[in-house]
Amino acid sequence: MTRSIPVLPKVLILNQPFNRQTGGGITLTNLFSSWDKDKLAVVCPAYLINKGTESLSCRKYYQLGSKEHRWAFPFNLFEKTYYSGPIEVKGGTPSETNKKPTLRKRFIKNHLNPFLDRIGLSHGISHYALSNELKEWISDFNPDVIYAQAQRRSNLLFCSLIQEHLEKPMVFHMMDDWVEWVPKGKYFGKDWYSQINSDFKMMLGRCVLHLSISDLMAAEYQRRYGYDFRAYHNPINLEFWKKGQRSSYDLSASPEILYAGRLGLGINDSLKLMAKAVEILNNKLNLSINFVIQSNQKEDWMNDFDVIKHRSFVAYDELPVKFGEADFLYLPYEFSAEALKFFQLSMPTKASEYMICGTPILIVAPAETALVQYATKYCWAEIVTDNNLEVLVRSFENLLLDKSRRQLIGQTAISVAERRHDGDKVRQEFMEELTLLAGLEVPNK
Repeated sequence: MTRSIPVLPKVLILNQPFNRQTGGGITLTNLFSSWDKDKLAVVCPAYLINKGTESLSCRKYYQLGSKEHRWAFPFNLFEKTYYSGPIEVKGGTPSETNKKPTLRKRFIKNHLNPFLDRIGLSHGISHYALSNELKEWISDFNPDVIYAQAQRRSNLLFCSLIQEHLEKPMVFHMMDDWVEWVPKGKYFGKDWYSQINSDFKMMLGRCVLHLSISDLMAAEYQRRYGYDFRAYHNPINLEFWKKGQRSSYDLSASPEILYAGRLGLGINDSLKLMAKAVEILNNKLNLSINFVIQSNQKEDWMNDFDVIKHRSFVAYDELPVKFGEADFLYLPYEFSAEALKFFQLSMPTKASEYMICGTPILIVAPAETALVQYATKYCWAEIVTDNNLEVLVRSFENLLLDKSRRQLIGQTAISVAERRHDGDKVRQEFMEELTLLAGLEVPNK
């Protein structure tokens, strides 16, 4: 039977630009990579747009600035004025974002914003409104479907505002369970945990399709909010990632275990645990294992470990080779109750990218996480679920000494990635979901 050519719907994307830097941006880029770029448009807060925002997948961007983002007094006196309106995006190279942030930006990110989050003020001091310019821009684009992500309460309310204005079918895709991470208790007379859960459920009620980042999140959100969720994790371009795919499982003269990604909450403690394990194993086995941390910036604590070699982020095109060259790839999460609330239901974007490279993966994370449950079910990694140095040393030592185990893990990971994360297959399913919502023709299978 001849396969019919689908009429792709026009999709308005909320709160997430296309990029190769963030989990939401990478997942978005991979889901829509085969879409007609003239049928995509992004409406996004100014703070999320940077030199890594790309135009390869989408030409139309509207930056939410001071005409749409309203601040309560007295914060409106200090907030930076941002341009509102259509912008031309010329970025797309992640390496361009390695510029060191200013002192003001570091203070806001590391101190002011966390403080405002803790005391509850950040959830109510600003909101988004629909300016006449934004309404006209959206009307000119005339979308068939809305696809939305959200990272905070103001984003949630903006999704509801747009859907109410357009009255078009909306799809919501959750990346992390940040709603559960909101502190419980009353702040300035407001129970923000209860309020944000209510806002979230209200926004979900406006959606016709609910997407999660993991199977565990889908099950938990169905229980918690009463809506059916479909899991869509980061799909991958198999041909691209196989460029550096590992074929030999002999150890290098100086073995390398690589972690590539963000630092901070939920990560750092387990990075330090691995550094200590490497030190012990180098002495015990007379090896010279290097623990390579590939991150945007080197943090001071890394200087405490001679085994840590810091590497700045590399261009996205270089990642398959870098992942394939390493002897081991590391996927860590912390064990603190606070961190667990945030990432328990999440799935690291790089998990599928690690898997297809065939390099043996070592996971250190709580057993309750979606990551551990997924790896356990399909046997694509060595897993440590104890926050215990001796247990980690023993598990890593077994991998170092057992070539057949390394090969089994690596080859299994490749097989699972090919079956479950093939971008062509996932995008076809995703395309059909959105096309049906728009009432357009779905191609014959």
